[in-house]
Amino acid sequence: MNSYITLPKLKKGDKVAILSPSNGLPGLFPWVQDLGLDRIRTVFNLEPIEYPTTRRMGSSLQDRAADIMAAFGDPSIKAIIASIGGTDQIKLLKLLKADVIKANPKPFFGFSDNTHLHIYLSNLGIPSYYGGCVMTQFAMQKEMMDITVESLNKALFDGGTLKTSGSPVYNDIGLDWADRESLNGVRPLEKNDGLIWDGEHNASGLLWGGCIESMVAQCSAEKYLPKAKELSGKILFLESAENIPPHWVVKYLLVGFGERGWFDHLNGVMVGRPKAWDFGQQNTTDQKAKYRADQREVVVATIREYNKTIPIVQNVDFGHTDPQIVLPIGGSTTLSPADDTIAFNYS
Repeated sequence: MNSYITLPKLKKGDKVAILSPSNGLPGLFPWVQDLGLDRIRTVFNLEPIEYPTTRRMGSSLQDRAADIMAAFGDPSIKAIIASIGGTDQIKLLKLLKADVIKANPKPFFGFSDNTHLHIYLSNLGIPSYYGGCVMTQFAMQKEMMDITVESLNKALFDGGTLKTSGSPVYNDIGLDWADRESLNGVRPLEKNDGLIWDGEHNASGLLWGGCIESMVAQCSAEKYLPKAKELSGKILFLESAENIPPHWVVKYLLVGFGERGWFDHLNGVMVGRPKAWDFGQQNTTDQKAKYRADQREVVVATIREYNKTIPIVQNVDFGHTDPQIVLPIGGSTTLSPADDTIAFNYS
C-alpha cells in the first residue's frame, strides 16, 4: 500500500454492481434501497446491477464473497457500491481471491463495516472511496446533500480537487426505515462547529483509514493492517459509528496505534464528526455536544503522547453523519490549519 494504481473514471450509462457485503438490510427495507437505486439512475445516469445476496438477510460469508468476486470479475461492471454496512465483513476477506481482484481493479464505495474491504484493497494497491452507501447517502430523503453529490461526481467521473472548511449544518438523527412515509420528510439540521484543529503545520499525504469499531476488529485480528513504515507520509482518517462507543474504546485503539509506531510515520490525522444519536440512545443537543467534545479531547491527548506536532483535524464531514464527503482512499489530501481547509484529490 505504499503506492496506488490509477483507476479509470466512469462514463454515463456504465453499469455498477450493488452489493451487500456485510448486511442484507435491503431485503428488510426494500423501499429505501429502491430510492437509492433510483438516485443512482437519475442523479448519476448509471445502471445499478444487484447481485443474489444484495437483498438477502442472513446470507452466508461464502455467498457474499462470491458476489464480490463476481462483480470484480465482470468486465462490464465499472464500479461497486455497497448497500449498507454491518458487523462481520472481516470474516469474508479470507474467501476473496486477490489475483482476480488485482487483474480486474475497479472503484469500491462504502463506509462503516466496509472498512475491511477498503483495507484489503489498499493492501493490493487499489484505491477506493470511503462513503456513499445506497441506503444512506443515495437514499437520503427529499434529496441528496450537495457536497455528497459533488464528491461522488468527482470520484465517479470528474476527478479534480474538493476543498472544504466544513458544513455550517449537520444531521445525525436517523430515519425510521420501517415508516415508508419518512422518506418524504426532511431531516432536522443543527448548527455545525466547523473544522476543529490541533497543531499548526500543514500536511499532505495519501489518505488511509476507516471506522473505529472496524479498526478494533482489525487490530485484534492482526492479519490485514499495514506495518508502521507502510504508513509513512499518510494521512490517517477515523470515525465512529452509531454504536456511540465509550471514549475508552477510542483511547485504547489510538494507544494500540501508537504502540505499533504509527504516529512516528503519519503526516496527519483526520477524525469525522462522531454520530451521537441513535434510536437506542436519543441524546439531546447538549448531550451530543458533550460527547463530541469529550471524544475530541481523548483523541488529542492520546495522540500527543506519541507525536507532539502532526496536525489533527476533527469534526470533519465524513462517516456516519451528514453531510458526508466521500473520501478518496489513496488520494492525495492536504490539511491546512492556517487556512482552515482540507483539500481532497480525486484524480
